[in-house]
Amino acid sequence: MLQTTQSAVEKRKDFRAALKSGKLLRFPGAFSPLVAMVIENHGFEGVYVSGAALSADLGLPDIGLTTLPEVAARGGAIARATDLPALIDADTGFGEALNVARTIQTLEDAGLCGCHLEDQVNPKRCGHLDHKSLVTAKAMTEKIRAAVRARRDKNFLIMARTDARAPEGLDGALERARAYIDAGADAIFPEALADKSEFAKFRKAIKVPLLANMTEFGKTKLLTAKQLADLGINLVIYPVTTLRLAMKAVEDGLAALKKAGTQESLLNQMQPRAALYELIRYKDYEQFDQNVFNFNPETKGKS
Repeated sequence: MLQTTQSAVEKRKDFRAALKSGKLLRFPGAFSPLVAMVIENHGFEGVYVSGAALSADLGLPDIGLTTLPEVAARGGAIARATDLPALIDADTGFGEALNVARTIQTLEDAGLCGCHLEDQVNPKRCGHLDHKSLVTAKAMTEKIRAAVRARRDKNFLIMARTDARAPEGLDGALERARAYIDAGADAIFPEALADKSEFAKFRKAIKVPLLANMTEFGKTKLLTAKQLADLGINLVIYPVTTLRLAMKAVEDGLAALKKAGTQESLLNQMQPRAALYELIRYKDYEQFDQNVFNFNPETKGKS
């Protein structure tokens, strides 16, 4: 209700302009609306909704088990929580060309600013695992054409992800990327490149915006924002970083609680109640309606 000041249409337009700015856009992964709000407060340029993080949060492996309604609902909730543009992982598009068309319109309606579609066979694998299988380039271009035809807002970004680096080599990945651009893709996501030299080769060959995936524990060497900017990369995602940070904190905290029988020693590791209330803007809701706010979250001694 009071979470955003911009419409999805405005956010998409601004996102497109930012991609043309020549500056690197940093999109940490948000697995919940609350995390998206923290990302915005820390001054990042956008939020990314990772299929791997969404699957994990549902207790599922990242092998294409999530459905379009689940992904659209979570993505829409995240997009509505922030004025930042939200880019979402649409996996293989949840089916063939007609399914992809419906996927695009559903994600548009949910308020997302764009999505990426990948060229893996379903059931897919996490992009940084071995033994990935790909659909033909022809089948993927049909999906991209369907996506482009289906969108109603010309600024909704349709990004093509290729997982061809491992099974077909770097040259094969470049060949697919060119075909996807010819089919209408606005941007390219070359998954699981090895290092700076491979990003540089992609940047030299591809003229549309490029995305770099800086996921932890994967096949890609982690590069700094400055290194990526110097390479001419337009957008970088940190897809599972916030989930991994949160889960490690949860594991450590629960272990300490079980051992000590109290959370007293953990209080300084927790977000205080006042900070949470500030993040979710209780006072703004009070200004909207005096009847919904009748206490002070900053009362001394309260956590």
